[in-house]
Amino acid sequence: MKVSGFTFIKNAIKYDYPVVEAITSVLPMVDEFIVCLGDSEDATNDLIASIGSDKIKTIHSVWDNSLREGGRVLAVETDKALQATAADADWLFYIQADEVVHEKYHANITHAMQQYKDDKKVDGLLFNYTHFYGSYKYIGDGRSWYTHEIRVIRNNKNIRSYRDAQGFRFDDITKLKVKKIDASIYHYGWVKNPLTMFAKILNSTKLYQKDDVAIDKLEKEIKAKNNQFDYERVDTVQLFTGTHPAVMKDRVAKENWGIEMDTNKKKFKSAKHKVLYFLDKQFGWRPFEYRNYIKI
Repeated sequence: MKVSGFTFIKNAIKYDYPVVEAITSVLPMVDEFIVCLGDSEDATNDLIASIGSDKIKTIHSVWDNSLREGGRVLAVETDKALQATAADADWLFYIQADEVVHEKYHANITHAMQQYKDDKKVDGLLFNYTHFYGSYKYIGDGRSWYTHEIRVIRNNKNIRSYRDAQGFRFDDITKLKVKKIDASIYHYGWVKNPLTMFAKILNSTKLYQKDDVAIDKLEKEIKAKNNQFDYERVDTVQLFTGTHPAVMKDRVAKENWGIEMDTNKKKFKSAKHKVLYFLDKQFGWRPFEYRNYIKI
C-alpha cells in the first residue's frame, strides 16, 4: 500500500499556523508528503524545510487574488497539491495547516486504509473532529462546528477539493462515498494569541469576501477593539479532558494569553439553537447538519 500526503500553506509564521506539527503528525503514515507553498510574506518556505524529512516534496504557487469569493482560492491551492501526489499511490491523506492527528490514531488510520484499499466502493475515509477554541484547554461543542470530514481519499484525479477546501467531490458535483473510522482530527485554527487571531480573521475575510467596503468595516471594528479578538463571542465550550498530540507539546506549553471561559455559560442565538444543542448532547442527534459525503 502506498500513501501520499498533501497540504498547502501561505504565511504560516505571520498567522501562527501549526503547519510543522500538522505535517509531522501525518508523516509516519505516508510514503511522501506534498506541500504546495504559496507566495508568502514571511519565512514559511524555510519553516517547512526545517522539518528535514526526505518524504517531503515541495511545489511553489502564486495565489490568484481574483478567486477570493467563497474561499475558492483555498480549494484551488489544495488541488495543486493533490495533483502533484504520486500517480501510483493508493490513498491520498489531506491535512490542513491547522489540523493535527494524534499519534494514538495512527494504527487505526493505517488499518482502515489497508482494509478498504481494494474496496472500490469506498472513495474516502471520514474522520471525527475536535475543535479547540481560545485555549488548548477548551473545545467548541456547539452546532456551528462540523463534527466529521473526509481527510483520506482514493487516488482518483477526478476527485477535487470542494468550495473552500473543507471537503471533496467528484468533479465538484458528486459526493464521495465514505467509511467512518475511529480517528479524530484535532483542529487548532481558533487557538492563537488574541492579537494574532484577529489578524488571521481579517486575512481570512479577504479570502472569502470580494466586498472591500465590508473588509474596511471589519478593519475599523478590529482597531476599535485594540486589535484583539474577543473569544467570549462563542456560544458554548467545554473543557478538554484528553491529551494533545505529542507534536503539540511545545505549543501547548507556550500558551500565555490567559483565556478563561465559563463552560456553564451558554449564549445561544435562539430557542431553536438551544433545542438543537440539547438533542445533540442528550441523544447524539444532529438534525439538519450539513454533510458533504455519503456514509456507507
